[in-house]
Amino acid sequence: MLHSAEGRRCEDAGMTPRVAVLDDYQDAARRFGPWNELAGRVELDVIHEHIPDPDQLASRLADAEIVMAMRERTPFPRDLLERLPGLRLIVSTGRGNAAIDVAAAIDLGIVVSGTDIPTSPTAELTWALILSVTRKVCAEDANLRAGGWQHTIGPELSGRTLGVIGLGRQGSRVASFGKAFDMNVISWSQNLNPDDARSRGVEPVSKDELLAAADVVTLHLRLSDRTRGIISAADLAKMKPTAYLINTSRGPLVDEAALVQALLAGAIAGAGIDVYEIEPLPADHPLRSAPNTVLTPHIGYVSEGTYEVFFTQAVEDIAAYLDGAPIRVYQA
Repeated sequence: MLHSAEGRRCEDAGMTPRVAVLDDYQDAARRFGPWNELAGRVELDVIHEHIPDPDQLASRLADAEIVMAMRERTPFPRDLLERLPGLRLIVSTGRGNAAIDVAAAIDLGIVVSGTDIPTSPTAELTWALILSVTRKVCAEDANLRAGGWQHTIGPELSGRTLGVIGLGRQGSRVASFGKAFDMNVISWSQNLNPDDARSRGVEPVSKDELLAAADVVTLHLRLSDRTRGIISAADLAKMKPTAYLINTSRGPLVDEAALVQALLAGAIAGAGIDVYEIEPLPADHPLRSAPNTVLTPHIGYVSEGTYEVFFTQAVEDIAAYLDGAPIRVYQA
């Protein structure tokens, strides 16, 4: 891996390395990052719009030595990395990024550094979606603003069953919130440790048992070949018609077309969704008009505290790279 000599070629040549910050939708980079610590050492280029076209992206990043990627908003496959011969450092927010071909980056002499990521914001948004969709908060808000009063009836959560798919850092936190709401909490994943689940007050069950019993099904899995499409049309058909699906993990975990059909048919009671197969979600996507849904634009991790961690540590990563000693380096 080229850390020092190659990685600092702009500075060594008397040039100022360009840092391109991608997908800064909310103009957060300058607000949360201590860029003054890199004054005179880098040229900062903050890009607010998403650039989905690979040709346009390659052109925009042609002279960037350092790129900061916000989570998985922009993918970096090998063919794109090969078109960026001047790129020497990618700073990705978070501890891992499935959208970056890290092995290819290493082959090409590109360092990939990461940051920490707080657990609480996504778990908190999960519960915001659960409460909003079950108690019809958004619908009642719209009805009230239109002059109406009490149009819906939603279920209470106490005594009902929460099905947590994936009991890792996020899933465990969501499960603990479920216990606080006096829910019965059950869980399944492909590598669930039954004893660990029981130690958390969670009952381990099979996937089919979870789908059949849960009043709320919430997903907390990493996206991989094994988990892609883990909620299929057949799985949705196993859920109770009074049950709700929540996804704050990754869009491709769920068959979106099947989910839309289930919502249109009333096969499930509703869904709270923060993540999508294609992001940003296309304006004409059928989920935007699907009934009984609460949709948010992948803001599970988007909080003040998270951004303070992301941008502060991104600046640290860049400074360490410029000093020839990269930190928080991803491994293939």
